[in-house]
Amino acid sequence: MKKKIKKILLASLGIPVIIIVYLTYVLFAPNIFPKKAKEAFVCIPDSTPFEDVVKLIKKESRVWDSFSFRLTARIFDYDKYVRSGRYELKKGMNNFELIRNLRSGRQVPVRVTFNNVRTKEQLAGRLSSQLMTDSLTFLKLLNDREVLTKFGLTPDNSVVIFIPNTYEVFWNINPEKLFERMYKEYLKFWNDERRQKAASIPLTPIEVSILASIVEEESNKSYEQPVIAGVYINRLKKNMPLQADPTIKFAWKDFSLKRIKGQHLQIDSPFNTYKFGGLPPGPIRLPSPQAIDAVLNYTHHSYLYMCAKETLNGEHNFSTTLTQHLINARKYQQALNERKIFE
Repeated sequence: MKKKIKKILLASLGIPVIIIVYLTYVLFAPNIFPKKAKEAFVCIPDSTPFEDVVKLIKKESRVWDSFSFRLTARIFDYDKYVRSGRYELKKGMNNFELIRNLRSGRQVPVRVTFNNVRTKEQLAGRLSSQLMTDSLTFLKLLNDREVLTKFGLTPDNSVVIFIPNTYEVFWNINPEKLFERMYKEYLKFWNDERRQKAASIPLTPIEVSILASIVEEESNKSYEQPVIAGVYINRLKKNMPLQADPTIKFAWKDFSLKRIKGQHLQIDSPFNTYKFGGLPPGPIRLPSPQAIDAVLNYTHHSYLYMCAKETLNGEHNFSTTLTQHLINARKYQQALNERKIFE
């Protein structure tokens, strides 16, 4: 009788031990193994069902024991409270660590970049390719007059606050929060020194960005940009039209144009700087910090005209008189003809 009682006691004591051992395995045994690297990331959109989360994780990583992963999720009620975001998947990660991160929303930021962007549509597309929100939602915000007015912006110039650089944000950041973040970065960029230089031209920060966008479209050669900026500033001070060919390309939304002809200059657009005086209402690309500083530190000279060089190497000829400018223009047009570039 005593032996039976002893066996029962030992068995009853063994059950909790077995449970503890199994739960330890379920929670803490290595279970996640990224397919292509030591670490990977899973991006979980809003309102994603738990089983779809499992599929997303399996797409990026091998899950050694799916049952134990699901059991851990249910133990911590994660299957009922899925949170969106971008989460890291480390080699040998256990279920407890991953579920803890997923349930608490412990994300890894994404590094967002948007260089070489010309239009709002391109910017919205670039952002949506790196973040959770779709491009149409971003585009709607960039055109929302009611929201933009709070920041002193318009649909034409709303993109000026997006200074090309690399920024760390959470993948599931909403457009409004991203816009606020970019506005803070914009204010940080426009420090007292830059604002003072802009005022001495005199231009507002937004106007500097607009002019910088034209300068950068004219030339990607940094040593020429301050000279080009000087040409346009001289024209503005003399109330001469800018007559900037890149603004015509922007107005037509045709950036492949090599030759601007009379028919192109007839377009009825506020971005047509042959038809309308002063600066256009917004930038024709996202100007780089380098281009903005080129305007702020423009070269003081007497040039009023510029034309691409006949070498077609991206450099320009500058002149103070219309007569010399027309000579330079003929050289350039002849070079295009010789290379059979007619559009």
